[in-house]
Amino acid sequence: QVQLVESGGGLVQPGGSLRLSCTASGIGFSIRAMGWYRQAPGKQRELVASITSGGSTNYVDSVKGRFSISRDNAKIAVYLQMNSLKPDDTAVYYCNKFPPRRDEYWGQGTQVTVSS
Repeated sequence: QVQLVESGGGLVQPGGSLRLSCTASGIGFSIRAMGWYRQAPGKQRELVASITSGGSTNYVDSVKGRFSISRDNAKIAVYLQMNSLKPDDTAVYYCNKFPPRRDEYWGQGTQVTVSS
């Protein structure tokens, strides 16, 4: 049974930092590329960062230099360190396989709000 559990979101001021965590069971985690995605109000869900099973990473241009994705296969966990947060980063953040199937199961996500 697939379980994706995201945590670590919250309210932070512009320029602040948050570290998101996700545990992903039932998906063969250690051999999967994983991604962090976000969906802002009124917008489509978008990929923010991805990491291969070997640890290679990629980022959307808007977060390069500010966000860092990492993984711990032993803990079936993927993390997103977010620094220098901006109001435009406000969204619900999700983790999932990369790339996800059209009918992929999604967890509940974790809300990140950047506001003064």
